[in-house]
Amino acid sequence: MNNKVVLAFSGGLDTSFCVPYLKEKGYEVHTVMVNTGGFSAEEEKAIETRALTLGAASHKNVNAVETYYNKGIRYLIYGNILKNATYPLSVSSERVFQALEVLRHVKEIGAGAVAHGSTGAGNDQVRFDIVFEILAPEVKIIAPVRDEGFTRQFEIDFLQKHGFDFSWEKAKYSINQGLWGTSIGGVETLSSDGYLPEEAYPTKVTKSEPEHIKIGFRKGEPVSFNGVEMNPVEVIKAVRDAAGPFGIGRDIHIGDTIIGIKGRVGFEAAAPLIIVKAHHLLEKHTLTKGQLYWKDQIAGWYGQQMHEAMYLDPVCRDMEAMMDSIEKNVTGEVEVALMPYHFSVLGCTSDHDLMSSKFGEYGEVNKSYTGRDVIGFTKVIANPLKIYYAVNNPIEE
Repeated sequence: MNNKVVLAFSGGLDTSFCVPYLKEKGYEVHTVMVNTGGFSAEEEKAIETRALTLGAASHKNVNAVETYYNKGIRYLIYGNILKNATYPLSVSSERVFQALEVLRHVKEIGAGAVAHGSTGAGNDQVRFDIVFEILAPEVKIIAPVRDEGFTRQFEIDFLQKHGFDFSWEKAKYSINQGLWGTSIGGVETLSSDGYLPEEAYPTKVTKSEPEHIKIGFRKGEPVSFNGVEMNPVEVIKAVRDAAGPFGIGRDIHIGDTIIGIKGRVGFEAAAPLIIVKAHHLLEKHTLTKGQLYWKDQIAGWYGQQMHEAMYLDPVCRDMEAMMDSIEKNVTGEVEVALMPYHFSVLGCTSDHDLMSSKFGEYGEVNKSYTGRDVIGFTKVIANPLKIYYAVNNPIEE
């Protein structure tokens, strides 16, 4: 019998409980922590120490930030994806990439089972399980907290009984930080009329004087900040650090969950919101009407697939290929004004700007056609409807 199990480990109460619990059930527990932008090097080391202290046979930290950007965030930017015109899929988009890294570790050590600390109340259990159901159906999935309905107090008592008396003070707010934003849950988000107070947000407001920043894009990807070239992950961090202290990017998202109920979640996502809006402005200057229209049609569905754990559907690769093609001329620089609690996208410069004065200035002068051309053009495009209304009844007043 293969008694090896890989536990997706974060160091919180639920996953900490799972280590001695699974050992007691006869499993050899190997923990893995997948960092998609929410942990510092010091936090990674502390998580490893905790896992080994709890009795893990081995622990591995995986840095998946670049993978998460290249295979996930990049397309959320291309698609200007904001769920329900609000939420940039801050944490929900991470889970599939975390699960894929966990699966890789399962195969590396030849484990027969995988475990996680999800409860039965949210979307993440589906996002995690579905990767294994699709790609490794032979691997047993164990979720003790969900499957046995353990309470928080039961987990604390179990750990203390086994000599692990960590501090498990229940935080007032549940915080999940990542590269593409931070989700925030609290009693206020459990009702339809609650709102999060200032204390709920991890990033405090410390700036009040307006600032201007410039974000450079190359083929749709953010590649510079205030004229300094850097990789996209560093641009995201630079925008976050500049805009977060203004209190920018705070909101509450309400949407349909995978499990069929509606739910609310607070978030702060200064960098995602600013980058998406800046990118969208640049697209409006550099793409044709048809490109903008058709990309919008697929982008909403791509975001839905990502949110509902269907990233592995091959149609997502098809949509990514289309977005890759459309983005080839989305290159330029966008200026953004930052102010307390809001921002304004001011304008852009681009060698691919289709709003070129060489061809005319809207409302002022044209250089590509004459007034007689317009008269003829209008007659031509009006002709089908002219015939329709000649045959049928005119519009009733």
